[in-house]
Amino acid sequence: MIRFVFRSLGLLLVAAAFFFFVYDGTQWIANGKFSFTSIQDIWTQVHQNSFLLLQPAIEPRFPWLWQNVVQRLLQQPIWAVLTVIGAILMLLGRKKKPLIGYAR
Repeated sequence: MIRFVFRSLGLLLVAAAFFFFVYDGTQWIANGKFSFTSIQDIWTQVHQNSFLLLQPAIEPRFPWLWQNVVQRLLQQPIWAVLTVIGAILMLLGRKKKPLIGYAR
């Protein structure tokens, strides 16, 4: 059952990644310059208050984590991040290969 959930969620994330990839491609064609939609852009459009609470929650305790990891992750293209997470979930949810030579 959990494998099915992982595969389904992974497939939905890859589909969302494809949507954002096409969206960035149409923006590229329309504007004539390449720019991508970052995680930070989408997060601020969906729920800006939670994004504004993220930095004060992390930076005082772990300043190296905020500067080196979180800021770089938030500036990545959303389609690339969703593709990686979706692929990992789909790999975790894949069906086991049957063992050859063993009767079940």
